[in-house]
Amino acid sequence: MKTISLADKIFKNDNPSIRNQQFFAWGFLPFTILALWIDSVVFHQHYFDGRLLTNFMGITYFLSFFYCADAHLRKLMFVMVPLSYLGEIIFCKGLDFYAYRTEAIPLYVPFGHAIVYASGYIFAHTNWAVAKDNMLKKFFAIGFALLFLGVGFFRNDMFSVVFGVFFFLLLKRKRWQNLYYFIALCVIYIELLGTYFQCWIWVPKTFNTIPTANPPMGAVFFYAGGDVLLAKIVQLWEKRKANQIPL
Repeated sequence: MKTISLADKIFKNDNPSIRNQQFFAWGFLPFTILALWIDSVVFHQHYFDGRLLTNFMGITYFLSFFYCADAHLRKLMFVMVPLSYLGEIIFCKGLDFYAYRTEAIPLYVPFGHAIVYASGYIFAHTNWAVAKDNMLKKFFAIGFALLFLGVGFFRNDMFSVVFGVFFFLLLKRKRWQNLYYFIALCVIYIELLGTYFQCWIWVPKTFNTIPTANPPMGAVFFYAGGDVLLAKIVQLWEKRKANQIPL
């Protein structure tokens, strides 16, 4: 009997469109390292200000991913860009949760958020993830609970403890869909890299009260909340389009 590897279960698909989407989803991992390194403080100090180059790379990657995406994912990615920019204005400029290395919000950020969402979306819909849905729900629930409690205890990150609770309450309403866990993993990945390269930094105390790590793992709640709003907007868009009467 032929043994099927984990890689085969994840990647094997006869649909070229799905293979292309998975290519860009997995490519998000090394691409993020390169793009954020170019926008980093160290790169700026030793070479030049790489912000414009990272902007170009981020938008180019978004457009390439968007081109390969199916119709539904395209709508999600399209709406995610302005929705993400609105979130940046609220949380970065309005509430001062974090700050970028320059005063302006980088152009690549809203496009990057769309890439993050699309990558998590693709990961959640791989053959392997769908087949292991119930097992992954238990694994993720335990893993994220330990993560929030761990950073709260070892790093005094009360932000993550508080908003980690809200994260689970949100997932309960969404029937513990693994989609939000996969997106959260992608969010944690970019937050760790972005703060490591000093592309942005979180304030030590949110609202001048809640101790916050740099980055706080509880930030996934705000992405999850945005994802719920995103899905609702696209749902209304598709419903309205379906109800239109052709001339």
